Amino acid sequence: MAQNRFHSGSGPSQRQLRVGELIRHTLSDVLLRGDVHDPDLNRYSITVGEVRTSPDLKVATAYVLPLGGKGAEEALAALRRNAGELRHLVAKAMTLKYAPQLRFVLDETFDRMDDTRRLLNEDRVRRDVEHDDEGGDED
Repeated sequence: MAQNRFHSGSGPSQRQLRVGELIRHTLSDVLLRGDVHDPDLNRYSITVGEVRTSPDLKVATAYVLPLGGKGAEEALAALRRNAGELRHLVAKAMTLKYAPQLRFVLDETFDRMDDTRRLLNEDRVRRDVEHDDEGGDED
């Protein structure tokens, strides 16, 4: 039953997930090795947190962040400038019928985690969580 719901468009297919992870791994390797002929891009250590693909696998959106988050906008601009070369390098390492168009966006996962951590450390939230923990044994 869950399988029918999954394939009805409520989330990515297994193939999208597999291809996205393969692109993420390959793109990470390309960036780590400094294969791109752009010194501006090669001066950044860029983490590729996730890659999401379109249902037809023709567009891949990479969520990236430079190490430490410093120079994020400049790194993003360098990635976008070199998207064609990166696409070629990723396609060369993979066996897909079509090389996906690469799009790059900043990965805000760490910012959201910090916001959540900060929220959970607020006194009023901590009191509520502690209160729930104390009453949890009654169930």
